[in-house]
Amino acid sequence: MQSVCICSEVHLPCVLKWYWPSEGYHSPEFETYFDQPHIYSTLERNLPQIISMNEALLDSIDNGAKYTFDISGIFLDQCKWNPALIGSFQELKDRGASFSASPYYHSVSSLFPDNKEFKEQVSMHRNKIKDIFNTNPRTFINSELILTKELSTILKEMKFKCLISEGSENLLYGSDPKHIYSGQIPTLLRHISLSEDIESRFSDQKWIGYPLIADKFASWIANMEGDVTTLHFKYSSILAHQQSRSDILQFLIDLPASFEKYGISMVTPEEALKKFKPKELPSIMNRSTSRYGMHNLMGNHPQHLYLHELIEIGKIMESIKGAPEYDKLNCIYRYFQQSEILLEMGSENNNHGYEKAVNIFSAISDFKRAILEVKV
Repeated sequence: MQSVCICSEVHLPCVLKWYWPSEGYHSPEFETYFDQPHIYSTLERNLPQIISMNEALLDSIDNGAKYTFDISGIFLDQCKWNPALIGSFQELKDRGASFSASPYYHSVSSLFPDNKEFKEQVSMHRNKIKDIFNTNPRTFINSELILTKELSTILKEMKFKCLISEGSENLLYGSDPKHIYSGQIPTLLRHISLSEDIESRFSDQKWIGYPLIADKFASWIANMEGDVTTLHFKYSSILAHQQSRSDILQFLIDLPASFEKYGISMVTPEEALKKFKPKELPSIMNRSTSRYGMHNLMGNHPQHLYLHELIEIGKIMESIKGAPEYDKLNCIYRYFQQSEILLEMGSENNNHGYEKAVNIFSAISDFKRAILEVKV
């Protein structure tokens, strides 16, 4: 019997302000660089859709579905503005949903040469999930599904059981990712096309697969060879489909029955490990990838320069440990590590990548000035 493993990322990024210190330097506070009112209003605007989504997934679970949630530490912190959100995800957990771990700040810290910052953020997130949901995540999903040569070794040391990453061409060479793959820890790879059918194409009336109903989707998977199909999509994409008045919630409610009709079981990542034997895929051990490819994160000079700045600031942060301002500054530093900041500078960002880069470097250079003053 084939299986399907469905994972969803729940994350609302903290967006940067348009930052140009024309009136002189300011105190390095979170609100100095990040648009707190915008962040709050985004959460409030999406709250009804998130609750509706969770209610639909409860119905889906009652119909036999299994889901894994990758909820960022940033989102969990934002939930303090409306505790009902935590209660909504707690109910999903009580019905059998599982949770994965990731870097707390949805950061690119796994790309740093020193893995200390990465490990600290992963431990922070793991502990937060444990405190809130009383479960210890054993599955890891990196920000933007990043995979590096060193990642699985680090995760094995941290006692993770499996990793979920992107099913990129440079790993699979044209094959569909339909298995568990062996490495330092077993790895599941996102089936990009099928995930995008849900995430990006579902509401597109010009798409040849429109309208996508659960029975049609299940039949596609049933006609493919392999053991397990891993689907990974962002919660924000489902919210966008809701706003376009699509039938995405009914689709999710109907999925379990349609999968059962075609002899497909729904499993968590850890259940998949027990059910199927890993296959060899040597490229997992010596290649890097991320969501849609590493070029989205590291495809141009500003992105490389920004990563270099993050690494250099990390070294400065180490030198001011013990300073009264350290904890506050370190928290701000970690928000600057969000993957979305790198993506905004990407060449594919509607030709606005370099314009965004000017603003981003204005903000981080001011922050760097602030911590250098603490060091002095």
